[in-house]
Amino acid sequence: MKYFYVIMNPDKKGARETAEQVREFLTARGAVCLIGGGKKVEWQSEKHYTDSAMVPESTECVITLGGDGTLIQAARDLSGRNLPILGINRGTLGYLTQVSRTEDMESALLALYNDDYKLEERMMLSGNAFREGKEIYRDIALNEIVITRGEYLKMLQFQVFVNGEFLTEYRADGLIAATPTGSTAYNLSAGGPIIAPDSQMLVLTPICSHALNARSIVLSAEDRISIEIMGPEDISQAAVFDGDSAVQLLPGDRMELKRAEIKTILVKLKNLSFLDNLRNKMAGI
Repeated sequence: MKYFYVIMNPDKKGARETAEQVREFLTARGAVCLIGGGKKVEWQSEKHYTDSAMVPESTECVITLGGDGTLIQAARDLSGRNLPILGINRGTLGYLTQVSRTEDMESALLALYNDDYKLEERMMLSGNAFREGKEIYRDIALNEIVITRGEYLKMLQFQVFVNGEFLTEYRADGLIAATPTGSTAYNLSAGGPIIAPDSQMLVLTPICSHALNARSIVLSAEDRISIEIMGPEDISQAAVFDGDSAVQLLPGDRMELKRAEIKTILVKLKNLSFLDNLRNKMAGI
């Protein structure tokens, strides 16, 4: 790879300095490396670090500087461009970022420059919200789509259908639909299972279910999930995509979830297995 674009989270300590170090290292070897503006831009009424229009067509690899949230946001903003992403961690745990320590950065950049890497495809979720039969919102997520309540601590109620067949009804504080990539995020905190990231499946996990026998349900990536919003009427609810964008929901609304046609491509530099990475990250909690 010889053409790079750096996306940084300026709120992370040392991100700007690291961005300059990355550019200096790569350009000294004849590569082209551009740095994003480092400020939030307006995108679908949300504030993001990436303006997709500013990323040149010649870009071969995107390097994110921040945490998993910065990488996930870049993956969503650049969806459909099939650009490999490498994350350099300037956050906390960093399950998705490949490089955590400063001394590892130069060797990682050299591996990129010398084409010494592998690419991993990660499935994404597509979510569509309907009201009275009309679509009111659509978006994609790399980690999860969460149906959650607003400011009041009231129980929510959903009916879940899979491929048109009734599956179950949840009374809970919310419901998480997670990809394998997102299984180590909110899904894990809510007691859901950890899934190998290259798997093709999704998991539904209730949040603080009001039933003793409520468990996560693992489904095929080919399944189509429909979630009927049942109430209560006096509480605000929303479907939140990767904690980044949201659509307000009302009783009677319906969410349709399925595997997105778009995938996220991550750069893998190390021969570190998923279990090794998981064990290392969990030890740091």
